[in-house]
Amino acid sequence: MGKILELREKRAKAWDAAKKFLDAKRGADGMLSAEDTAAYERMEADVVNLGKEIERLERQAAIDAELSRATSTPITAKPGSRADDGEGDKTGRASDDYRKNFWNAMRLKAPVPDVANALQVGTDSEGGYLVPDEYERTLVEALEEENVFRQMAKVIRTSSGDRKIPVVAGKGTASWIDEEGAFPESDDSFGQVSIGAYKLGTMIKVSEELLNDSVFDLQSYISREFARRIGAKEEEAFFAGDGKGKPLGVLAAAGGAETGVTAASATAVTADELMDLYYALKAPYRKKSVWVLNDSTVKAVRKLKDSNGQYLWQPSLTAGTPDTILGRPVRTSAYMPAMAAGAKTVAFGDFSYYWIADRQGRSFKRLNELYAASGQVGFLASQRVDGKLVLAEAVKVLAQKAASGS
Repeated sequence: MGKILELREKRAKAWDAAKKFLDAKRGADGMLSAEDTAAYERMEADVVNLGKEIERLERQAAIDAELSRATSTPITAKPGSRADDGEGDKTGRASDDYRKNFWNAMRLKAPVPDVANALQVGTDSEGGYLVPDEYERTLVEALEEENVFRQMAKVIRTSSGDRKIPVVAGKGTASWIDEEGAFPESDDSFGQVSIGAYKLGTMIKVSEELLNDSVFDLQSYISREFARRIGAKEEEAFFAGDGKGKPLGVLAAAGGAETGVTAASATAVTADELMDLYYALKAPYRKKSVWVLNDSTVKAVRKLKDSNGQYLWQPSLTAGTPDTILGRPVRTSAYMPAMAAGAKTVAFGDFSYYWIADRQGRSFKRLNELYAASGQVGFLASQRVDGKLVLAEAVKVLAQKAASGS
């Protein structure tokens, strides 16, 4: 933790130096010379690299803390009693027997009959097996680490396909009433948002030699690869999905976030425009609001000042807290568009109103013959998921000026 704090202080000093350099070198027109621009970008790159190193160390600290946890709990019940151990009551995909036989099936080329019998409770309709409950939680945690959107959104778990979510479409109001006058009717109006379950899958290949090596941790490898591949594809859909065979993204033209500000430029944003976007969002949503931008957009925002001469972007000085713009946290994603004509480049709002529906039961299937000639075994991994913004006004976006003539 001391190293992280040291790097945060170093990053803050580097940013202060970059700001002073920027202020000192700006010409009368507010621009930098080519030489000064190159020097500033090197200073800014140092700030970015220090931020990435801090994130790496924080992830390492989190993993170390997880690995240092006790692997078992003390026995507190009387000898012979199973009332308090919590293990004897586990059934179905939560049982130790299912977990053991699931991984036997993944490792064995031809699972023995008792293994297949033990897995009947988790047989998937497409020929694979649903992962054990405990391992499913591991997959979800890994997905949350890989997918920035899952860290902000509300995640619900469903046991079937479509789920209807009631939302308030319009609010009732109060009125002034004359003495002995009638009360006017003014009811809330309700609508529904339907969340389904779209299939997302990947194929993971492992060499037979590695699979037969007892030291090889198949569970961790599949979890890591599943999260990396599925997480990236999920995040892309949660931002830009069109709702056709995939979730409806927060940037979708219909059903996505509302446009709060349209920038005057196709390739730049101003401090005033970000301020306008901040206040375009209603106050109740600002309490939990987050900025989401592409790295290239953050780079441009770092140079902006408010009317008091203060930079809008401020680096984090405390472990576990993100950088801020106008006092609200900043998240970056490669799936937010870079600045270009008509692109929605900045999203700001309460992303807990974007609901992600995970259909319970992620499935794995082993392929024995498809890659046998190359000495490999394939694993099909799939999940069913959907996502929608259930309240459009909870998130606002800044759109760049459209190309002339469009």
